[in-house]
Amino acid sequence: MALPKQISLVTFDVYGTLIDWEQGIVDAFEKEADRDGFTIDRDELITNFHEIERQIEAGSYELYAEVLRRTAVEISKRLDWPLEPSRSGFLPDSVQRWPAFKETNPQVSKVAKKYKTGLISNIDDKLLGQTRRHIPHDFDLVVTAQQVRSYKPDLAHFTECARRIGTKKGWVHVSSSYYHDVEPCVKNKIPVIWVNRSKETLEPGQKKPTAEVKNLAEAVKLLGI
Repeated sequence: MALPKQISLVTFDVYGTLIDWEQGIVDAFEKEADRDGFTIDRDELITNFHEIERQIEAGSYELYAEVLRRTAVEISKRLDWPLEPSRSGFLPDSVQRWPAFKETNPQVSKVAKKYKTGLISNIDDKLLGQTRRHIPHDFDLVVTAQQVRSYKPDLAHFTECARRIGTKKGWVHVSSSYYHDVEPCVKNKIPVIWVNRSKETLEPGQKKPTAEVKNLAEAVKLLGI
């Protein structure tokens, strides 16, 4: 599946693609754990975060703020950090401080000058509103997990986006997550550029994205900008 010759809409995943959420998560855990004199191992934290978050999101829908609270509690148990569940709000409270990658705003600005743009994210509306202070652009379309009451890789986000724009023609999605975005896009025949920041390698049998790049700047070049 090739990129469309005539692109009309470019959508972005937010966390991991535009926002450095791993750094934000590490900063939040380190700050809270420091109150107890507990040291957090970054790699162990991130590995556990991705695993536990996916498990929780696979259950019945709940707001992402609650997903983060439950994730924080489960991670603390795995790390043998005695975190009281009442303190787990530190993680959703930290979302407002998760930083954008340095390349994000310059590259999104380039895309927005040429195409319509959108956000497709596993987040709730309130937390995304906090994040958008770091990405001050007027997006033409926004689809959140709260709006579709579902979490990617379920297809609901992409189905809703297609419904709103009336067609898949001319639409390209850009994301850093193979699991959450690339896989469902390939299944749904939506051209997708994989921003593979963490240099993942695909397992045998995993389908390739339309294109794979190292960063957002390379993705924007592929869009003809």
